[in-house]
Amino acid sequence: MKNDIRELLGYSVEQKASDLHLSAGSPIMLRVCGRMQPLNKELLDNEIIEMFINQILSESQKVELQKTREIDFSLEFSGLGRFRVNVFYQRQGLAAVFRIIPTKIPDMEEIGLPRIIKEVINLDYGLILVTGPTGSGKSTTLAAMIDFLNSNKEGHIITIEDPIEYIHHSKKCVVNQRELGTNAHSFSIALRSALRQDPDYILVGEMRDLETISLALTAAETGHLVFATLHTSSAAKTITRIIDIFPAGQKNQIRLQLSESLQAVIAQRLYPRRDSSGRVAAFEIMIATQSVRNLIREEKVHQIESVIQTGRQFGMQNLEQSKRRLVSEGKLSPEFLKERIALY
Repeated sequence: MKNDIRELLGYSVEQKASDLHLSAGSPIMLRVCGRMQPLNKELLDNEIIEMFINQILSESQKVELQKTREIDFSLEFSGLGRFRVNVFYQRQGLAAVFRIIPTKIPDMEEIGLPRIIKEVINLDYGLILVTGPTGSGKSTTLAAMIDFLNSNKEGHIITIEDPIEYIHHSKKCVVNQRELGTNAHSFSIALRSALRQDPDYILVGEMRDLETISLALTAAETGHLVFATLHTSSAAKTITRIIDIFPAGQKNQIRLQLSESLQAVIAQRLYPRRDSSGRVAAFEIMIATQSVRNLIREEKVHQIESVIQTGRQFGMQNLEQSKRRLVSEGKLSPEFLKERIALY
């Protein structure tokens, strides 16, 4: 294990870790159930990390790492699984983080998505956003929804990811997955091309800039079901983030577009299970009812939180309501009910 990155990753999978951290000046660290744990007390030096990294980088990737001082890519070992990798330089030398991607795509019931989401993704068009901090399970939620469509609908699915995480094999749908840097130059360029590729469903790994957001809204308006992510903590803040990225002169137009195309926002967080067997997801669910659409158009986004809290008949719930249900089901410790989420 000491000299072989495959063995080290295999051990991480056995320990049910979500991430493996290698950093010069620190011990090998695993994140298990959301908590960082040292593998041993031995501190890694830069030469050891270089040895690990050189086992997995191609020559072109080595050149890119030297040029940009960081690199993102996906990695697959036969019989072991897939990994999302970020290698970068830090003060004491090299560092790398390996996100372990489960080989099996969970279904929506397994991850606890409310039944209303199945109704939403059966719609013919619109925008569905999955939000939350890094490491909150957004990729898994998206994969579960895409797999449901792939298994139950007939159409063309295009995913644009950085990097590709879960692998989708064509079932009832034709699935084309594109990875930034390998199959596509940017989210916006790939999304613009996707509109000419006869898609029914489009997944955009992240809406990072004005052009990507604008194209995603256009795609959602023109008869496609679009899935995307943002790093926001609630539905209301997601809507505000999208509107605020546009210049003042375009905000009214974007409010109108968003009010007509948005179908749902799923804001999620992961918590350690009460029995320490893994992690469980809590979800805020906002469904774009007529009242929600009106609030977006009328610049009253701050009122959406109260609509979610009282919108149970439409399938809505806030994060607090979701956590209380998880506590009542014995899946979550009551201590997490006291958590206050930073509003970023």
